[in-house]
Amino acid sequence: MITEAEEKLLSVLKDDVRASITDIAKKLHISRATVQARIAKLEHLGVIKGYTLELGKEYLDNFISAHVLIATTQQLSVQASLNLFKMPEVSDLFSISGEYDLIAIVKTKNTERLNTVLGNIARLEGVDRTYSSVILKTKHRN
Repeated sequence: MITEAEEKLLSVLKDDVRASITDIAKKLHISRATVQARIAKLEHLGVIKGYTLELGKEYLDNFISAHVLIATTQQLSVQASLNLFKMPEVSDLFSISGEYDLIAIVKTKNTERLNTVLGNIARLEGVDRTYSSVILKTKHRN
């Protein structure tokens, strides 16, 4: 389990993953060596899995996104998921319960490309049927 001090470190990293060790140490009022040791521990434990790039709204507004519900053949569900992850336009994939088995989040630069990707998904081995909804607007909690 992680300590309260490590939780504070994670909070600082969540706010600014690019913060320098020196800046983090100043914010937490601890030494740089302590910050480095705690980060190394959290990486080793798998608490910190990696460091990512968060794209800005101005860039993302240039994309068209869609939720694609996917029903799969039970025996080929794993293969269908693996093939979906090979598609660069699929940003996320969720296993769900109900009539459909998966929800893929698809992001493309234009409707023509979206149409092509949706067709490619429908033709994947193990995909029985799909149902797509284009995202018109995203509302965020304040």
